[in-house]
Amino acid sequence: MNTMSENVWRTEHSLDMAATPEAVWALFCDVPGWTRWNPGVEAIAMEGPFAAGTWFAMTVPGGDVIRTRIVEARAGELYVDETPVGELTIKVVHRIERLGPARSRVTYAVEAVGPGAEEVGPAVSADFPQVLEGLAAAAGAVG
Repeated sequence: MNTMSENVWRTEHSLDMAATPEAVWALFCDVPGWTRWNPGVEAIAMEGPFAAGTWFAMTVPGGDVIRTRIVEARAGELYVDETPVGELTIKVVHRIERLGPARSRVTYAVEAVGPGAEEVGPAVSADFPQVLEGLAAAAGAVG
């Protein structure tokens, strides 16, 4: 589902996985460990706790460093990060829903707002299906 209005672009990807929300949340909170399951992260450094207001610097393939701030974090449910890129803002919601005793649905929803949103949004979200598959494999191994 992609939607676009003037300078706003949105999409989301979901995956059901054999893992508890707690196992998924533990992987989200283990930020240095993202490199093990997210191919879009070569290196990452947190500048504080995994909580609203904390910034992190993520090195993506190709060597670019992206500074992102966590704007909301609710343990076991979701976290939201926001990345300013000039006049453009990219917000990603990482949501976890319990489907059963050891099953979850994880959704990554992106919203790009500002000049170039229709180009940047698809580039940011292009690897979400692959990232979710990596997350599911890692979460299934621990939870």
